[in-house]
Amino acid sequence: MKNLLKNLALVALILAIATPAFAAKKWKVNKDGTVDIELWYGAAVTEAGPPPTDWVAYKIIREKLGINLIATALPSSENDQLQKINAAGAANSLPDIFQCGDQAFQLLVKQRLVSEVDDMYAMMPNRTKLLYDKDSREHSSVDGKSYGLAQPGTIVRNEGVIIREDWLKKLGLSVPKTTDEFLAVMKAFTEKDPDGNGKADTYGFGAFLETKPISEGLGTRFDPLMGAYGVAGTWNMTKKNAGLNIKKPEYFEALSYVKSIVDAKVIDPNWLAYKKDDFRASWKQGRFGIFREQNMALHGESNYSPFDNNFPNGDLVVIDPPVGPKGLSSAGVYEQSYRTLCISKAAEKDSVTMKAGPLKGKKVSKKQVIASLLEWMSSDEGYYLLGYGVEGVNYVMKNGAPTMDGIPDPKKGYGKSSMQPLTQLRNLVYYNGDAELASRYGPYVTAKSKKELSPLKTLRTMQSKPWTACNGVAKLPQPTADVERFYNQGISEFLKGNRQFTKANWDAWVADFDKNGGKAWEDEAMKIANSERLLK
Repeated sequence: MKNLLKNLALVALILAIATPAFAAKKWKVNKDGTVDIELWYGAAVTEAGPPPTDWVAYKIIREKLGINLIATALPSSENDQLQKINAAGAANSLPDIFQCGDQAFQLLVKQRLVSEVDDMYAMMPNRTKLLYDKDSREHSSVDGKSYGLAQPGTIVRNEGVIIREDWLKKLGLSVPKTTDEFLAVMKAFTEKDPDGNGKADTYGFGAFLETKPISEGLGTRFDPLMGAYGVAGTWNMTKKNAGLNIKKPEYFEALSYVKSIVDAKVIDPNWLAYKKDDFRASWKQGRFGIFREQNMALHGESNYSPFDNNFPNGDLVVIDPPVGPKGLSSAGVYEQSYRTLCISKAAEKDSVTMKAGPLKGKKVSKKQVIASLLEWMSSDEGYYLLGYGVEGVNYVMKNGAPTMDGIPDPKKGYGKSSMQPLTQLRNLVYYNGDAELASRYGPYVTAKSKKELSPLKTLRTMQSKPWTACNGVAKLPQPTADVERFYNQGISEFLKGNRQFTKANWDAWVADFDKNGGKAWEDEAMKIANSERLLK
C-alpha cells in the first residue's frame, strides 16, 4: 500500500506538470522593511504544535536579518509529505525553501523545479563547514551539480576495531597495522597466555555473524578484514566498480585471509554460534583481544562495568583497521541518512533591494537572503535558540553543553513536552556535534579501576578512521530469501571446511550463485542505481 501511494503521487505530479503552471507571486519588501521567506520544515516532534506566533526566534530573525519567516510544518506521514510537495511542484507554488525526501527530490530535479545550490555554500561558510561535507554534497548532486543542501541525520561510523592494549604491553608487541601484522598479533594473543592465568583460554579475534542488507555474507564484524581488500559490505557503489562485492576478484583474496585466521585457530571457535549478547559477554570475560564494537557498547558506563570489574588493569582502545596488500583499509561500510533542504527554482529569479538586516542597501537574490538565514541558524545564537530555547530559561550551559539541570523553572526545560514547540526547527541546526551528544556520551570515572572514559571521545576516534561510504544502498532491492540463504551459507561453508576452498571451487560457486538468482538481483539493483544516479 505504501509503495502504491508513492507511485500514485509521482504519477499525479508528472501529469500535473504537463498542465499550465500558476504564476509565482512577485517578491517584494514589506512595509516594515522585511522580506518574506516561506519555509516548510519537518517537525522535530510531530505530535507537538508549531512555534508560537510570539516566538522569540521570529523576532530576532526579523530584527537581525530583515526576514519575515513564515514557517509551516510538513505532514508527519512520509506519503503525505510527498504528496504535498508534489502538488506544490505541479502548481509551481513550492515554498522558497523546504525539506524534501529523496524520492521527491529526484523527480523535482528532473522537472527542473528546484534551484542549483553550489553557489550557496560560499555564502554560508560556517554552516557549510558544520553540515555540508563531500559526502553530503554528493548525496544531493545530479550530474555534478548540487540541487539540495543535505545535512547528516543519524550517527554513522560509530564502530571501530578494538584491541586489548594491556595484552600488547604484556607480550611486548606493537599495535598491528598490516593484515600480516594483525594475524601475527592474533596468534600471539591465542598462544602466549596474554592474561597470564596459565590457561589456553584466549583468542586473537572475536566475531559473530551479523548480516545486514548493507553487509551480507560474513556481516559487519568481519568488515574490517574485508575492507583491507576493498570489498567491505554487500555492494560497491562507485561508477568504476559498481555491483556485488562477492563477484569481485578481491573478494576471494579477502576470504582467503579470513580463512587463514580460521585455519590458524586464532578466532574464538564459538563465532558461528554466537549472538550479539554472547559476543559481548565474551569480550567482557576476556576471551579475545581484537574485535569490532560500537562506541557505547564498548565504553558506555553500564556496558564497560563488567569488563572493568573483571579486568581493572585492562585497556580496550580503538586502532586503525588493517591495511591490505594494496594499501586499502576500511573499518566497514556506512550509509548516511540526510535531511535535505531544497530551494525553489523561482528563488533564482527574484531579487530586491534589502531595507533591513546585514544585506541592507544591497540588491540581492532570494537565494542570498535564504543563505543569510541558514548561516544565522548555524551561528551560536541560532543554533542554541532553535535547538534548546532561551539560555537561562529553557537550559543552562554546563561543561560546554546545554542542560536542564539548574534552570529557574524546571517546567520550562527544553525537553519538557510543553516546551517542544520552541524547538520544532532543531533538525535544521543539529549536526551531531559534541554539544548534542554530551548528554548521551559524556565522560565518567569507572567504579573499580578509576579510569576516566568518554564514549564521545571514543565515537570521534572511530569516526576518524577510514570508512567506505555506501550511500543509496537502502534504495536497492533486497535478495530473495533463497538467494540470501545461498549467499550466506555458501561463504560459511567455505570457511568451516565443508567446501574445499580453492579458486576453481569458488568460481564454480559464484557461477551457481548467479544461476540461482544472484545475477538477476544484481542486474535489478544496478538498473535502479543507474536510473536514480546513486553511483559516485
